[in-house]
Amino acid sequence: MHDISRKVVNYIERSITLKIFSIGILILILLLPTVMIQNLIRERQSRRNSVVMEINQKWGDSQTITGPFITVPFKTFFEDKDGKTKFNLNYLHILPETLDISGKMTPEVRYRSNFEAVLYNIKLKFRGNFKLPATSQLNIDSNNLLWDKAYLSLGITDMRGIQENILITFNKDSYEASPGLKTTDLAASGVSTLMNPLIPNESNNFSFDLNLNGSEQVSFIPIGESNTVRINSSWPSPSFNGAFLPANREVAETGFSANWKILHLNRNYPQFWEGAQYKVTPSAFGVKLILTADIYQRSMRLAKYSIVFLLFTFASFFFSEIINKQRIHPIQYLLIGAAILIFYTLVLSLSEHMHFNYAYMISAASVTLIISGYAKAIISNSRFAYTIFGILTILYCYLFIVLQLEDYALIMGSIGLLIILAMVMYITRKINWYEIETARPENQDSWRH
Repeated sequence: MHDISRKVVNYIERSITLKIFSIGILILILLLPTVMIQNLIRERQSRRNSVVMEINQKWGDSQTITGPFITVPFKTFFEDKDGKTKFNLNYLHILPETLDISGKMTPEVRYRSNFEAVLYNIKLKFRGNFKLPATSQLNIDSNNLLWDKAYLSLGITDMRGIQENILITFNKDSYEASPGLKTTDLAASGVSTLMNPLIPNESNNFSFDLNLNGSEQVSFIPIGESNTVRINSSWPSPSFNGAFLPANREVAETGFSANWKILHLNRNYPQFWEGAQYKVTPSAFGVKLILTADIYQRSMRLAKYSIVFLLFTFASFFFSEIINKQRIHPIQYLLIGAAILIFYTLVLSLSEHMHFNYAYMISAASVTLIISGYAKAIISNSRFAYTIFGILTILYCYLFIVLQLEDYALIMGSIGLLIILAMVMYITRKINWYEIETARPENQDSWRH
């Protein structure tokens, strides 16, 4: 009975199949901390977003500019239940015939608690004209239109960003804008000014400057029949988004310039309407200033490769067991896996205090040296330690290259895994797994625990 038990124990100790199975179980166990690491990355990212939002709220949030547009009140009469004639005040909105906007965007990066926030100041020049519709074009009684109470309005999403008074030139008259809109049909907030009486079917020129603070993104609504927007900035990494892309753009390390040309035919609302019949925000377009080195996005991508590092590192130690005939205990595998996982938290913590590339290099070098030194200690084979050092160096360099090539990350990852798998198949092509499974080591004491 004792001999049978001993044979079972010996089989379990020598079985390659059971060894592979136990290594697989260890990898699955080590994937649980990987989920915790990803949650930690999300937590730090959420903290960063909160800090950035706090900075933005004090400087100025992302800005969307709507206008200018003319708002003309008009009366609609009705009879109440007592038969008395009363009226409601509604609004006619008139959009410009031409709208030309040019601006210089000056970016600034602010820091708080090791987090970065992208802010900007933009100085805009507005030029254009309004062609007021003839009363025959309107479905409104001309006697009910209050042209003497017309407002020129400009929608601005975050009023805290306005840096200077807005002086509007309309024909030969000058007006100073006041906070607030007569109606929120087109925009939720902004500035407006009461103008001198307007004459229907007349053309009216306007011009004004706008000095505005904001954060990350600026957007425009193409409410003109013909719209031209030109933006220049020293920020090297813009993202053009919204309903329209620039007709022309130049992006370099010294900054970018972009030019949009949009017609009224490109959007789904007319040049004048009553009330809140149409929504203009879906036609917004603009530019976002992005931080190319988003450490949390890159750290999350790193963490997704953890199973690859665990698999190939454990495979290297497993083949060492076969070649050197020295067994490695599962606890030793567990310690090696823990060192691999610490790499991800080390990169995350260091990258909040230094450039991501430097944090990656320091973390990769530290983990590679620790695992290689541990390999030499448990195997007592310098050649194997150098092999582990080389394998980890290649893996970390390969992953670093994949991180830099965002657009080609998937194909690079697939090709890399295929090459690594082919190398493993080539190296192990002459191993007789059945012989190893059934063979008994000549010196049982040489198998380490």
